[in-house]
Amino acid sequence: MSTPPSSQRLVPGDLAPDFTLPDSTGGTTSLVDLRGRKTVLYFYPQAATPACTQEACDFRDSLASLGAAGYAVVGISPDPAPAVVKFAEAQHLGFPLLADEGHRVAELYATWGEKKNYGRTYEGLIRSTFVLNEDGRIELAQYNVRAKGHVAKLRRDLGLE
Repeated sequence: MSTPPSSQRLVPGDLAPDFTLPDSTGGTTSLVDLRGRKTVLYFYPQAATPACTQEACDFRDSLASLGAAGYAVVGISPDPAPAVVKFAEAQHLGFPLLADEGHRVAELYATWGEKKNYGRTYEGLIRSTFVLNEDGRIELAQYNVRAKGHVAKLRRDLGLE
């Protein structure tokens, strides 16, 4: 499988880059583990921050309806494994969070890059969401999403509202 350069954004039809990362259950999760099921794969900057908590809880609160529509949910952040474990437990998420501490997977998905905040430019995670089909292909790629209202918009985009 060829993977795109880190600066090239993924588009519908692309094969999702493969990964294996530590997860919030103390094990590991790989892209191959998600095959056979539609998956919402979302990248968030930092566990336990207000915006990331809101987004994770919005996914948690929509988990039953997403699951009924055939979607699994998986979150990925550049946090270390202990941080994603603590965050998932504290928020009772019910779906796995993956620790991409070296942001290698974020780079494969073109979600790691230049950001600006309060006039300061730095490298960081760009909040993004991908919907993968059962074969691991990108069906929907959304970059630079806002945490607030994102899950509701994604549900509308998927025709679940």
